[in-house]
Amino acid sequence: MHPNKVILADLRRIASADVDWQQLAGKTVLVTGASGFLPAYMVETLLYLAREKIVRGLKVLALVRNREKAEKRFAHLLSDSCLQLIVQDVCLPLKVDEPVHFIVHAASQASPKYYGVDPVGTLSANVSGTLNLCELARKNPLQSFLYFSSGEVYGKVDDRLTEVTESDYGYLDPMNVRSCYGESKRMGETICVSYMHQFGIPVKIVRPGHTYGPGMELNDGRVFADFVRNIVNGEDIVMNSDGSASRAFCYLSDATVAFFKVLIAGKAGEAYNVANPFCEVTIGELAKKLTGMFPEKRLKVVRRERETSGGYMASKNTRCFASIKKMQSLSWSPSVTIEEGFYKTILSYK
Repeated sequence: MHPNKVILADLRRIASADVDWQQLAGKTVLVTGASGFLPAYMVETLLYLAREKIVRGLKVLALVRNREKAEKRFAHLLSDSCLQLIVQDVCLPLKVDEPVHFIVHAASQASPKYYGVDPVGTLSANVSGTLNLCELARKNPLQSFLYFSSGEVYGKVDDRLTEVTESDYGYLDPMNVRSCYGESKRMGETICVSYMHQFGIPVKIVRPGHTYGPGMELNDGRVFADFVRNIVNGEDIVMNSDGSASRAFCYLSDATVAFFKVLIAGKAGEAYNVANPFCEVTIGELAKKLTGMFPEKRLKVVRRERETSGGYMASKNTRCFASIKKMQSLSWSPSVTIEEGFYKTILSYK
């Protein structure tokens, strides 16, 4: 039994999704950045499938850089015989002493708070790490390789577009240090398709949009994480802008189903947007929704200019939107509303 009831309910929901889980039977799955926000739910899901005997013979190799963080995140799973922690930096050459059938490469510094203070570390996992994983893939009986890219690869797109498909690209300034993330994610994608072209590695790419849910770091600098932290701590929501920027928010369980859909059934050499265009709101509207969910707390929304100290580097995009038609062709569509998703997220921290 999972110690967090919200996460347990999510795992049950994910496991009941229309995914061909038996493709994983008897297989070994390597997940890099395994204790990170998005991949940790994939690890949780895989071990849940094994524990509930939905999938038999499954083994998970969880590659992490920080043992302490990983043991804290997976404290309830450390005795699980299906889980093996591998502690090393993905930027160093990888050696795995057993056949690997699926690779999920999700090791990356995704938070904007790192872009200004550690741009080299930010880009290294996406470039050097991806090269290392592709080299490992060449030496294994690989069925599928899933690379976690980002909606940041689109750059500043034409404002006249009503939606961004996987073939629409805008402007990224390589001389702007914030591009350390978006440019290196682009390069990671090119590395993947190059290895597919030259060595036949079955790579698939996901480009997550704004994803939230249990386990996200509440101090990572992103506005929706700030808002959740405010509510959890019983504080007024602090807005550092006029709140007019619009974002589409996808709940973690929906996104996790999409990641597995692409890993198992996605087409090699293709990229897929993973987002929820049905849950698009302005930042101001989100703040009002969250305070309204907990009227007993009597919280309000206050405006304050963001302090510019530290390494946080904000996106210049005022509206982020992504077409999910390719994901829908894999029989996936998000179903969790903003109200349900953020309520579950806040509840998970209590």
